[in-house]
Amino acid sequence: MPTSFTNGDSAVPLIRAAGVTGPIIPWRDILHEGPVPAGLPLEELRAVRAAFLAQPGWNPYDRVLMELTERDDALARAFEGDEVILWFEHDLYDQLQLIQILDWCATHERGAYHFTLICGREYLGASTPERLAERLLERVAITDVQIDIAVAAWAAFRSPDPVDIVRFLPRETMALPFVMPALRRHLQQFPSTHNGLSRSQQYGLEAIASGITVLRQVYPAAHHQREDPIWLGDLGFARHLEALSQVAVPLLTLADGSPLGVSGVDGAEYWRQEVRLTDAGRAVLAGTADQVALNGIDHWLGGAQLTANQYWRWDDSAAQLLQC
Repeated sequence: MPTSFTNGDSAVPLIRAAGVTGPIIPWRDILHEGPVPAGLPLEELRAVRAAFLAQPGWNPYDRVLMELTERDDALARAFEGDEVILWFEHDLYDQLQLIQILDWCATHERGAYHFTLICGREYLGASTPERLAERLLERVAITDVQIDIAVAAWAAFRSPDPVDIVRFLPRETMALPFVMPALRRHLQQFPSTHNGLSRSQQYGLEAIASGITVLRQVYPAAHHQREDPIWLGDLGFARHLEALSQVAVPLLTLADGSPLGVSGVDGAEYWRQEVRLTDAGRAVLAGTADQVALNGIDHWLGGAQLTANQYWRWDDSAAQLLQC
């Protein structure tokens, strides 16, 4: 009986309805956000990830750690079956999950089981059971070349020096064609040389500046209508805006001038809130002020910790990371 792994809970019932038997495990980790430090095996890394994922208060740490442990245990047990089917998409969120799984496979001797992959320019959650049944028949066996690419990509992503990602990009990756553009999109989440905003933050402020102020409308305007592929969930997007609001010099606030945050606000109410740019936000958006200069920096992107003492900026026109 095969074991399937996929990007999230929404795809699970569709895959099941497509006639797939056996366990179907959602990976449930937004690896493009927060610390993914090098040198930690999967069982140690999950504690780091659980601490980060529980930080905003949406889910308690013990629950998150339990879910990640069950997921990792399911991956280990999958080796007892005859096939592991990987169902993933072409965006940054999915590609990081895929290379993490394949990197883990590289450290374990493969026996009678085999890994197969379903990954293309189709979103699983927007598909139908009939289409997923067709794609199931089109799955291909994972090769050693693909695993080698995944190992190198995962090491670059987790490196404490993110310039290693830039060094990885010229590598031949056609066996995993979506890894390179996904990692390039990850680099655009570093503060820009223009104004210190990530690409996601830039798009968020631009949407608000255009007159779209209700959060549930800002999210699609800043992401779904601007990004291809779509990769950032609503809670991840909210974190990017909150990071510009809960600071010494806010770039945006709620309509009443208070900082944007989830504390004491239920989900539906949160997305009905209205936001506005501050004078500082307009200055940063115009390029006459800089977010990092105004508010400093202290966060992780993959294996790189960005602090006031050491961080990197992304120069999009030169496709280079500059250490600061």
